Amino acid sequence: MGSLNNFYCLVTTKLAPVMMAASGGEEGGHGGATHLPDAIGLFSDSHVLDEWKAVIFAFFIAAIFAFTSLMAYRKREMIPGPFQNFMEMLVEWMYNFLYSILGKDARQYTPFLGTLFFYILAMNLMGIIPLGASPSTNVNITASLAILVFLYAQYTGMRRLGFLGYLHHLAGSPTDITGWCLVPLMLPMHIIGELAKPFSLAIRLFGNITGEDILVAAFVGLGLAALSFVGSPVGLPLNVPFILLGILLSTIQALVFTLLSTIYILMMLPHGEH
Repeated sequence: MGSLNNFYCLVTTKLAPVMMAASGGEEGGHGGATHLPDAIGLFSDSHVLDEWKAVIFAFFIAAIFAFTSLMAYRKREMIPGPFQNFMEMLVEWMYNFLYSILGKDARQYTPFLGTLFFYILAMNLMGIIPLGASPSTNVNITASLAILVFLYAQYTGMRRLGFLGYLHHLAGSPTDITGWCLVPLMLPMHIIGELAKPFSLAIRLFGNITGEDILVAAFVGLGLAALSFVGSPVGLPLNVPFILLGILLSTIQALVFTLLSTIYILMMLPHGEH
């Protein structure tokens, strides 16, 4: 009973800023807690761990994915079991989705884009899982993914078009005298557009998932504050509809990030093939 009481006191202490923020308290009015407590913040007061929290959860998700993929590959059978069948269903769904955009090139880019989708989806949903924290609420994580997509798209363009063909693409693919005259205008515009793509990817994902987590945390605080006057250890489940909304939004944002990444790669492929 003593250990249970200590755990309850710890959780209550960590949730106090959320309750104050929801009720318009002093801490909430001055930028208090806007996310639910996670395992690192709940059981550790280390400032270093808190600073690297997004990276820790991101590597934790990556480790789970690596272990799951390894198990699916090592135990593959001609007649698949439930686990292998589920994994193959996910891969087939992603391939069919990418094939509708990339055509015959989908087979080549499915490993990268498919991993990107499921990894972002898991990171988005981690903030909804109890004691979890979404790495997508850290702009450094989303920017890293966006820069990776940018570099991969540029590499694809140079490899598939050749260096001169890549420069020709950036120049607006001129084919006549008018097009060549517009190169001094089109080339800087295309370069700025390419540089803006990772920025838009990073900020869109970061902003939407951060807003989702703040919304869920706010209604958890409201639910706790609603019954705090009777000393209840639990609150009203006001956050349940927003958790369902968060699951939908997390899926949509992962799909949007992957879809835009697919289009960026498609734009770098030889146009004659599509």
